[in-house]
Amino acid sequence: MTYEEFNSFCASLPATSHVVQWGGSHVWKVGGKVFAIGGWHEDEEARFTFKVSDIAYEILQEQPGLRPAPYLASRGMKWIQHFEKPGLSDDDLKDYLRESHRIVSLGLSKKKQKELGLNQG
Repeated sequence: MTYEEFNSFCASLPATSHVVQWGGSHVWKVGGKVFAIGGWHEDEEARFTFKVSDIAYEILQEQPGLRPAPYLASRGMKWIQHFEKPGLSDDDLKDYLRESHRIVSLGLSKKKQKELGLNQG
């Protein structure tokens, strides 16, 4: 997946916003909370970081091309970084980005979720 494909996919998810920060990273938020980060350094292979469930974290951290996300995981957060091949297929990466969006959106207040039209049903 390229950064362009990553940005396009994240933009397709409901109630998202995009900022470029932290040295040029593509940061995607839902309700003001980060759910996905693309890149850290432009001169390296594309890297994608996302929040996961406890179970997914235990499974994914051992997979080739994946690792606990630098900085975030060291603070006890369950974030994974896809940093090299083989990593995840584009379809699997999209599934995890979609799930990260859902996990983060569920952490928003019920009022904020309703305001954004998330998790209603």
